[in-house]
Amino acid sequence: MYTLLDRDIVMAISDWPLAERPRERLLAQGPSALSDAELLAIFLRTGCAGKSAVDLARELLSRFGSLRGLLEADQNSFCAAQGLGTAKYSQLQAVLEMARRHLGENLARGQAFTSPATVKDFVCAKLRHRQQEVFAVLWLDNQHRLLAFKELFQGTIDGASVYPREVVKQALAANAAAAIFTHNHPSGVAEPSQADERITQRLTEGLALVDIRVLDHLIVGDGEVISFAERGLIGN
Repeated sequence: MYTLLDRDIVMAISDWPLAERPRERLLAQGPSALSDAELLAIFLRTGCAGKSAVDLARELLSRFGSLRGLLEADQNSFCAAQGLGTAKYSQLQAVLEMARRHLGENLARGQAFTSPATVKDFVCAKLRHRQQEVFAVLWLDNQHRLLAFKELFQGTIDGASVYPREVVKQALAANAAAAIFTHNHPSGVAEPSQADERITQRLTEGLALVDIRVLDHLIVGDGEVISFAERGLIGN
């Protein structure tokens, strides 16, 4: 079907050759073969007047600067864009939360310490988009399976106060055997500060008194996650 608008002819995706349609390409080649615009078009399902779903997707990526910019847009900004609204915003948030929970389930099956990449993906999904600094912890059992992910302290754009006594109290309440700490740097620079190193040492010493081992401290920046364990900053 062809739609005439302002002398431009727009071909509906259903009229494209099968090998060029995003959904068919995904099924045949896998999602990694698709561009950001094609993946977004599958989510959108339909375009709007004079635009196919792919055209609309490209326009949205340009408007928000990137796929990440779109995914992390607040509700008002998201819904103000042509072709979007509260229903699409709700669907997108549900998809993002399912992705986070999927990563969490992987950790719960025992991958927390044996698969550092999984932990990094998980904390990145949880904290990278936050505009204030958040200090959190993954409480683990004696087989390093995830018991709980808890946000312990929230601060400002450039810092959060961390109280070791409260951390020990929370660890005992969770019946944890080990811990992985994490916090984000809203500045985007993941490099640990001296303050980060000092508080990690204090927490490690405090939890050792109750036989809880600190396995790592992960700092989430913009596109990277730095591990204290990999840097040799945690001695176990």
